Amino acid sequence: PSLSSLNSSQWEKTKKKIKERVNVLADRLLLLYQERSKIKGFSFKIEDELQKEFENEFDHELTIDQKKAIEDIKKDMEKDTPMDRLLSGDVGFGKTEVAFRAIFKCISSNKQAALLCPTTLLARQHYERAIERFSRYGIRIGILSRLISDKVQKDTINKLSEGKIDLLIGTHRILSKEVRFKDLGLLVIDEEQRFGVEQKEKIKELKNNIDVLSLSATPIPRTLQISLIGLRSVSQIETPPTN
Repeated sequence: PSLSSLNSSQWEKTKKKIKERVNVLADRLLLLYQERSKIKGFSFKIEDELQKEFENEFDHELTIDQKKAIEDIKKDMEKDTPMDRLLSGDVGFGKTEVAFRAIFKCISSNKQAALLCPTTLLARQHYERAIERFSRYGIRIGILSRLISDKVQKDTINKLSEGKIDLLIGTHRILSKEVRFKDLGLLVIDEEQRFGVEQKEKIKELKNNIDVLSLSATPIPRTLQISLIGLRSVSQIETPPTN
């Protein structure tokens, strides 16, 4: 951005322009959340033996906060209104496992899930961990990012639209127009604060009856403000895992 001269009116004009844009975006967000509260979403099935089996395979003991977050998320998913929950917790406090359990619950109800990441590295890490965690359950996983060849990406996009991929992990490439889900049920957004508001709301506007779970190690004030005024639910993991 260029600096404004103290003697010009440019700074005032710039502020006015930005305020107008912020107001338009705020109106859009409020309308979106208002609409989402009225929409009838998908009610995911109540926990079954397969879900319990998947959860019991986890190598570590859950913290009290993880258990509470999982419980709250499952309750949200079982309701017939679309979930919009923020899961806040420091790095290494176990947000990914909580998200994987929500993803498993979604796929068990024959819906597709997406995990949106801010970087190619994070997308790759989640992909490798997901392959390992879901390996025994026949869950079909795809990945989209700029590091994936065009041929593989095209094949993944085709399979996704045909319902042959259950979980798609990727960067903002997931938000591209050509990426179409056959039946998306859950969107997980990792490191939410590293995406622009426009990017995050884009997929919700396209498919505003889906459940949304946002993960954040450092929730920004805007996100917390939205949670505090009741537009979104919030779960916090404040206890670190043992050792």
